[in-house]
Amino acid sequence: MGGRTGGRARAESETGGRRRADAERNSAAIITAATDLFARDPDASMTDIARAAGVGRVTLYAHFSSREDVVRAVLRQAIDQSTEILEGARSAEPPPADAFAHLIRTAWPLIGRFGRLYNAARRTLPAEEVRQLHDPPMAHVRELILQGRETGVFRTDLPVEWLVSTVYALLHAAMEEVSARRFDQVEAGEALVRTLLGALRAD
Repeated sequence: MGGRTGGRARAESETGGRRRADAERNSAAIITAATDLFARDPDASMTDIARAAGVGRVTLYAHFSSREDVVRAVLRQAIDQSTEILEGARSAEPPPADAFAHLIRTAWPLIGRFGRLYNAARRTLPAEEVRQLHDPPMAHVRELILQGRETGVFRTDLPVEWLVSTVYALLHAAMEEVSARRFDQVEAGEALVRTLLGALRAD
């Protein structure tokens, strides 16, 4: 009897493990599909997402109760990826201005692809939530601005948070220009570096 009970417990555990693995795969597929869709069409619907992910609407809604939840998950993943790139690009060796330029140039290839995703988030989620989700990557920008101010390279006549907000605004303005095909992505990245350094440098 004990053997049968133990066998049933193992079978239930294995079944539960398979279900969790299937759920994780479905969730990942949904986020990947939604990311690709929003990169092309910020107004993609839940039906579009389910079709692209190869899942039914019931499965989609089991993972994400609303389109807002999908947008939020996609934006968080994109920001997490950007934060990892920024962390990997950090270096204490170059002067702050060079380090800042390196940071932007390293992160821009990923950030520049997310213009329409940002549009989807801005249309769907509260502006304050979108801004707060960007706090982790912008913390790296803030730290470099502080280092530049301490060494006399970056301006001190304006509040740090205003300078951080300026970087945030210009990054997303550049993304929108690329998304609208008014700017080539490579050219936009270099223009962004020059514009930001011009705005940050001390007189």
